[in-house]
Amino acid sequence: RDAKSLRRRRFHMERSCSSAGARAATRLRHARPCERAPMIGIVPNLFSLARLLSVPVWILLMLDGEVSVAFWLFIAAGLTDVADGYIAKRFNARTELGAYLDPLADKALLICGFVTLGYLGALPAWIAILAVFRDVLIVGGAMIEHAITHSFKSRPTGVSKFNTLCQIGLIVFVLAQMGLGFSEPGLTDALVVLAGATTVASGAVYMIEWGRRLARFERAQ
Repeated sequence: RDAKSLRRRRFHMERSCSSAGARAATRLRHARPCERAPMIGIVPNLFSLARLLSVPVWILLMLDGEVSVAFWLFIAAGLTDVADGYIAKRFNARTELGAYLDPLADKALLICGFVTLGYLGALPAWIAILAVFRDVLIVGGAMIEHAITHSFKSRPTGVSKFNTLCQIGLIVFVLAQMGLGFSEPGLTDALVVLAGATTVASGAVYMIEWGRRLARFERAQ
């Protein structure tokens, strides 16, 4: 009887332990990855912060004529954008801070890139003005929509993503010409036109989307 009772207690203990282990494994499996490793959630924000802080350094390098160094710094800043996006998606490490910090760093890098290159005469003034105006339009539209609807939901459109790619490509290409001695004037002109056209198109798409959302909001009132 004692042996049978001992086996019964051992059986219940093993079952209890296995159930507890299964529950723990389930919680771990369904937990957000950044909860499993809290430091993961910080890494994308650190990359975004580094990209933002690199902007004034890049401007100083350009104004001092250190264009080759500025070229590689711009490339490194672009790679941090790729890295923080990958980590945020791969490890589900998105944070509210990152939702604001990442686009802020991107906008600062691109706007300052266009303004600096326009100031130095490496890009036509109109493309720099157009790029800045488009971003001011986006930020202003977002603020107006939030003020009216008390909410703002927007995702980058396909045209917007392509425009960003064209703008980055244009800046990188011009920096390569200035700092690395690469020369292809015809390609530069084509990239300027392409970046300008997609900038206008993406701005128009954002305005149309805002108009539709605001119209739906007004009808719902």
